[in-house]
Amino acid sequence: MTIKDIAKLSGYGIGTVSRVINKQPGVSEKAREKILKIIEESNFEPNGNARKLKRCGGNTVTIIMKGRHNSFFMEILDRITLLLSELEEVVSCQIIDEDGDEVAEALKFVRDKTSKAIIFLGANLALFDERMNELDIPCVVATTSAKELAFDNVSSVCVDDETATMELVQYLTGYGHKDIVVMGGEISDKQISFSRYLGCKKGFEKSGLEFDPDKNYMACRYSYEAGYETTKRLLEKNIHVTAIVGLSDTIAVGAIRAIEDAGKKVPDDISVVGFDGTVISRFYTPRITSMGQDINSIAKRSVELLMKHIHYTLGCEHDYAPHNLIEGESVRRV
Repeated sequence: MTIKDIAKLSGYGIGTVSRVINKQPGVSEKAREKILKIIEESNFEPNGNARKLKRCGGNTVTIIMKGRHNSFFMEILDRITLLLSELEEVVSCQIIDEDGDEVAEALKFVRDKTSKAIIFLGANLALFDERMNELDIPCVVATTSAKELAFDNVSSVCVDDETATMELVQYLTGYGHKDIVVMGGEISDKQISFSRYLGCKKGFEKSGLEFDPDKNYMACRYSYEAGYETTKRLLEKNIHVTAIVGLSDTIAVGAIRAIEDAGKKVPDDISVVGFDGTVISRFYTPRITSMGQDINSIAKRSVELLMKHIHYTLGCEHDYAPHNLIEGESVRRV
């Protein structure tokens, strides 16, 4: 007998059953009595099969999202919020700056005893330091792998960023491109940018091209404005470039606008590819070729891991979601 079985027998959601078991408010007396009766009749033991039901201080699932202009994160946020609402979970969302400290924000909720679990939507793993020892509730990092972190309560779901960006560069080199510039976040081994940076470097090398960080990589924020300004600076250098890799669709959109404003055309003069596969990449002109992340899989698996670790004491888990190239109209053969 599991918590899902109790939910099915009682006719109430998993979230409602969880609140009854954890003696939390927000449940009608009628629902509470029915669920407790089923628990008693079925001899349900929360710690059966060597699993122990977690008891958390708060009753809210908190989502901390990094980046105020990240359309990809907004799409995932919508999916995660919907899934949690269907489970009758109370959800709160905190949006912080791309350079903000998500761990500091999480600790505020823990100290206030308002959160029972946290989803980090985007993360700088360098910030996941000894302060995490105080964050003794289930956590899931979505879109960034937390596998290297030594915290049993922190799981993660993401695509294989290194492989995905390698394939993206190889797609361009397959179309004859050799003069390629990559635009993405600051290079730090604790940030998502680093895996994508390594993937691009590998893509160059596997295509028989030299990768020079000073020539082939430009660091910028993940925003339309940053993509625009970084591309504008690139064009002002008057160096020969046939393709730009934006490590997010927002960067790619900004890059295309800067190219157009400089009197050039995409893809006639410069090809552009993005990363994420967001809605805007499919409706922008030209449609942007982008490495798509499976948003539904990331959202669904993040919620599944979170709920499992709310109810049971288990070790951390780290999963990969699928990625796939979505061809648009922004690349030409050279």
